[in-house]
Amino acid sequence: MSKEFDLGALLAERGGERYELHGKYLNHQLPRMLHTIGFDKVYERAEGAHFWDADGNDYLDMLAGFGVMGLGRHHPVVRKALHDVLDAQLADLTRFDCQPLPGLLAERLLAHSPHLDRVFFGNSGTESVETALKFARFATGRPRVLYCDHAFHGLTTGALSVNGEDGFRDGFAPLLPDTAVPLGDLDALARELKKGDVAALIVEPIQGKGVHEAPPGYLRAAQELLHRHKALLIADEVQTGLGRTGDFYAYQHEEGVEPDLVCVAKALSGGYVPVGATLGKDWIFKKVYSSMDRVLVHSASFGANAQAMAAGLAVLSVMENDQIVANSRAVGEQLKSRLAALTDKYELLADVRGRGLMIGIEFGRPSSLKLRSRWTMLQAARKGLFAQMVVVPLLQRHRILTQVSGDHLEVIKLIPPLIVDETDVDRFVDAFTDVMDDAHSGGGLMWDFGKTLIKQAVANR
Repeated sequence: MSKEFDLGALLAERGGERYELHGKYLNHQLPRMLHTIGFDKVYERAEGAHFWDADGNDYLDMLAGFGVMGLGRHHPVVRKALHDVLDAQLADLTRFDCQPLPGLLAERLLAHSPHLDRVFFGNSGTESVETALKFARFATGRPRVLYCDHAFHGLTTGALSVNGEDGFRDGFAPLLPDTAVPLGDLDALARELKKGDVAALIVEPIQGKGVHEAPPGYLRAAQELLHRHKALLIADEVQTGLGRTGDFYAYQHEEGVEPDLVCVAKALSGGYVPVGATLGKDWIFKKVYSSMDRVLVHSASFGANAQAMAAGLAVLSVMENDQIVANSRAVGEQLKSRLAALTDKYELLADVRGRGLMIGIEFGRPSSLKLRSRWTMLQAARKGLFAQMVVVPLLQRHRILTQVSGDHLEVIKLIPPLIVDETDVDRFVDAFTDVMDDAHSGGGLMWDFGKTLIKQAVANR
């Protein structure tokens, strides 16, 4: 008889080795980076929008696992659903039957986008994008997909082919023959469509990198152009969907926009079970699955598993019953307006933008000579160092977790759990004000840390 497995005992015995284990067996650069910026914390417990360390100190989470924790951590309704589905001992993943949970979750998801008809369930955001790319190519019979500069759609090979950042693409060629167009540039879109080989345009209604929103009217005009040329519109709502921007989907901010395919993931998981979903029009699915011979032409081994479906159903139930989308809209507007009011006070604060609880805080070149010389020194070493200088004291001094919105960007992106409230807004704004006061004093710990970052950036060249 095998020895009983005791997870609690294993963690008690070896949990303290977490950084050493990661450095030895996983991505060795991650613990190195965390040590460098002072993010090598040991979090013991989490609930809602907060973490606690071993000393009982609480930390406010303004990152939500890059948007995965839409309902915060360990939501009781999602926890119960997972206990229930495990206790039910369902005959899951037989591959040759039809279980009820996938159909129920698809029905619930499609109710929020009534112009769409069917769903494919995978395991991640990048897989939902891969599905959309495949379906668009097959349904149109065309090879090329357009994407926007600075877009992020995932890191598997197909999704990487529509990634608008060279830093992610470098060294992984050859990729698929897709083409970038500037976000909001309808003329560039029209030029590519005239070539007659475009299957689709994939677009984030609000780009995660830098928090840039599509200009007013762009999505609808792009949709009309695409359909005129028999091409499809794919909305990547992996991060922006499920209430993040104050509507259920970000594309719904613009009247008349009805994407042909929509990619969903992250928050649908409840923070527990990886899940991705690609929603689409009936005719697209019927082209892909055109006969019984093609019934498995696109599938996923763990797709539509019972735990993921139960988590998704629980998430949607909480969102609808607890008015999560309305909270995202109201609290997000409060947070954005209070931060935007600080732009007149701080010359290093250039812009505050976004929708709902997806907010970008951008820093820019100051006007005063003393601050400008320090800013120039940072920029010469590596663009993005000032934003990192703000992120670090927010964590070290105020126990608030944030992060920059992309490499070489002077932008912090706030994507907290959608359950944050006015108290959390007060805490963040007070902390941010304190850090900005320090930055504008011209001295202090922030600029000392900036010197450390400059040395590290120079050493990495």
